[in-house]
Amino acid sequence: MGKPVVGITTYLTHAAFGAWELETALVPADYLRAVTRAGGVPLLVPPGVDVAETVERLDGLIFSGGSDLDPDLYGAQAHAETVGVVRERDEFELGLMQEALARDMPVLAICRGSQVLNVALGGDLEQHVPDRVGTNVHKETPGTFAEHDVEVLAETRLSSILGDRHDVKSHHHQGFGELGSGLREAARAPDGTVEALEDPTRRFTLGVLWHPEAGEDMALFETLVREADEYRATNRK
Repeated sequence: MGKPVVGITTYLTHAAFGAWELETALVPADYLRAVTRAGGVPLLVPPGVDVAETVERLDGLIFSGGSDLDPDLYGAQAHAETVGVVRERDEFELGLMQEALARDMPVLAICRGSQVLNVALGGDLEQHVPDRVGTNVHKETPGTFAEHDVEVLAETRLSSILGDRHDVKSHHHQGFGELGSGLREAARAPDGTVEALEDPTRRFTLGVLWHPEAGEDMALFETLVREADEYRATNRK
């Protein structure tokens, strides 16, 4: 039957190609390499494609990082530090997430993607973590990943994959507020920030605020691909 196909959400942004500057669907290549190394086939999923038809052809989904979600989507006013909102991408990915969850498709949601997961299930976001913790430890230098450890909570799906402590590469200024329906905490940073969440009732629904594609977190991608393979076996008959 071949390898499982894992969709990866992309940005729509302007990019330069020699003399050309065009609107382009982009995502860091680390995501593609991680899926390939884990044994899957990566497929880019840009905003605007038909959600139901796209999900029908996938075996798993990665929701990638990116800019802040529009606070209006979870009933809040924008914080002064909430920037880069792209409503088209927000609405598309919320619809894509809801479709994937309805099918119990394996989902790995990364950084912004984990925030999409929380909002899709009725949760909200902490718009500027430094207001609470007093430092920029999760995003020290723009364009460079911060590094810190997280404590993985016992008896979670995440702990069965990573163990009880883990060093992560981080680049976020927002976090989780109220958790969405069915979600539970799975990891915390030393400053108390919730760094991961999961839905224990689903096949594989996991969100992490850090960037596993940039670190040594292949176990997350390997688990996703394995779950995608099993999903395919039961849904492609």
